[in-house]
Formats: sequence, C-alpha cells, structure tokens
Amino acid sequence: SGRGLTKVHGPTQELNDSALTALGIHRLEIPVPFIEAGGPANVYVIEDADGRYSLFDTGIGTPDGVAALRGQAAEKQLDLKKLSRIVVSHGHLDHFGNAQMLSEESGARVFIHDADVEKVTGDARFAALLRRHRAYFLRLGVPVETLDQMQAGADRQPNLVRHVERARLGPLHDGDVLQFKHFEVVVRHLPGHTPGLVCLHAERQRFFFADDHVLARVSPNPLLDLSQGEGKTKFRALSRYMEGAKWVRDLDLDAVLPGHGPAFRGHRELLDGLFAFYEQRQGKLLARLQQGPASIFELLPTLFPRREPGRLVLMLSEVLANVEVLEDQGRVTALEGEIVRYAPS
Repeated sequence: SGRGLTKVHGPTQELNDSALTALGIHRLEIPVPFIEAGGPANVYVIEDADGRYSLFDTGIGTPDGVAALRGQAAEKQLDLKKLSRIVVSHGHLDHFGNAQMLSEESGARVFIHDADVEKVTGDARFAALLRRHRAYFLRLGVPVETLDQMQAGADRQPNLVRHVERARLGPLHDGDVLQFKHFEVVVRHLPGHTPGLVCLHAERQRFFFADDHVLARVSPNPLLDLSQGEGKTKFRALSRYMEGAKWVRDLDLDAVLPGHGPAFRGHRELLDGLFAFYEQRQGKLLARLQQGPASIFELLPTLFPRREPGRLVLMLSEVLANVEVLEDQGRVTALEGEIVRYAPS
C-alpha cells in the first residue's frame, strides 16, 4: 500500500470504538502482511436503515485477512451476506482485497472513484507499469542494473488479491451523498495517496472517514503513480495531496476515522506537523541542489542515507514527489536530457 517510510507522531488523542458503535459503525481490524501499511487495515461496517449494512473498505484478501474479516464480523453478529453496497476508499489491496468475494456472496455492487478503477480491476499492476514505463525510470537516473532488480522484485511479488470484475463496479463521485441509519455523509474526492482516493464527511456529526488521507501514526506516502501517464498528464501525488490535506485541516471535526488504527481527534495539530515535515524534506533537497544539479536517483541519499532495494520504489516516490512540489512552487527547474536533472530556479 506504500505508506510508512516515516513515522509522524502528532499530538492526537485516540478515541474508543464504543462512540462509533452508538452511531451504527462497527470497526473490524484486518491484519496486513507488509510493515509499511502502518498496522492492520480498518473495515467499517455501517448500519443501514433497512437492516442491511454498507461497507467502507474490505481489508486484504489473504487467508489471514479473510479469517479476520469473517471472525470479527461473526463476533459482532454482523451478517456480511446482507450488504447493500461496498464502498472502496482507494485502489490499494489492503483496502479493496475482499471486494470481489463479498460482492459475490452478497450481490452488493462495489463503488469506487473512476481514477482508481484500473487498480481494482488489475489493469494497473505495478510490475506491468514498471515494464511499460521503463524509459521513465531511466530518465529519473535509475541505473539499468538497479531497474532490472526492481523489475525482478515486482515480477516476484505474490498476487495477494482477487481483482474486481468491471460488471460489479459502480461510480463514486465527489459530492455524492450516502445515507445510513444514523447519519449521512458526503463523498469527498481527495487525490494524493492515489489519484482516486475518496473520504466520507459526516458534517452534522463532525466526523470524517479519512482512510489513508490522514493517519495518526505514519505519513501517507505519495506514491509514484503512472496510471495517468507521464509528462504533463502525470499524477503529481504530493502536490495534489497537500491541496486536499489543507482542505481537511480547516474542517471542524470531533473524530477522524482512519484507514489504519483507532479513531482519533487532533487532526489540525497532526497535519501541521506533517506540513512542517514535508517543508523540512523540501529544504534538504533544495540545499543539496544548490551544490549542483542532480537526478531523482542521485537525490536519494539526501533523504535516505541507507538504500534498501525492497523499498526503492517508495524512496524514489518520496524524493520525486517533494521535488515536484518544489517545481510547482517555481523553486526548482528540470534540466531536460537523457537523464532529467534538477537545479534551483
């Protein structure tokens, strides 16, 4: 899922699940087999007025994930065959991995924002994107042998998910209103962590389903995402993320319900800490570029002194995303060539 290169501990206060249960929200914790996720993923089972349930996210479809989903639902006496709809926050497998199975068992449609459809249908698998966009990574300055190792690693990744059949999908748009038994929410499209990520805002009750847009324990990694192409159409993850995060910061909220970990309050202090953290990173990159032009690959040691082959994509993502913010602010310029290097403007 690609978070957790950096732990960001803000002054947040955890909230007890009993407050959620009173609103007909049942949180299930589904184990995730990769450390970068920042802990188990949350599945929110929400009571509908007609006795059925809506689901916000589904957890990962590993044997452990399926067992946890079924076991915790049974413990709380929640019948997952009585689903009216499955809403997926974004196209990462720890959030949509059980959607196909649950849709088959309940007949419920799976709603996701159009910009993340290819992720849940399997048409935007990273190994395939890496092969298709090999030249792009070479322009970032990644050496051929390193790129070959990245490709081999991506090809070896086990398939931990059943992708969702397109016929089961329904649309999810910014501004859509979803009604539940005890409250209603407005769907908010907040691209950044992925191009199609959505959150749910219960304005009257002052709470916010933030999935991976705002997390109490880790930074939502701005992943290098080529699903929308390269060049002018390329998705600029951190620039887009900052726009949405500033909007969330201004909300009056009593609780944030994240994609990982318990509900919490204190989102403004948390986000202020995150903004300061990114400014610091961008300052380090700018200081390095003042010593001479550098490619994204050459900038890696500025933020990550130890290069770990298994996390190279996350590290490249983080450096590129911060350089793109500097470029969007007019503080650095890309020097085009066989390898693109950046210099202060």
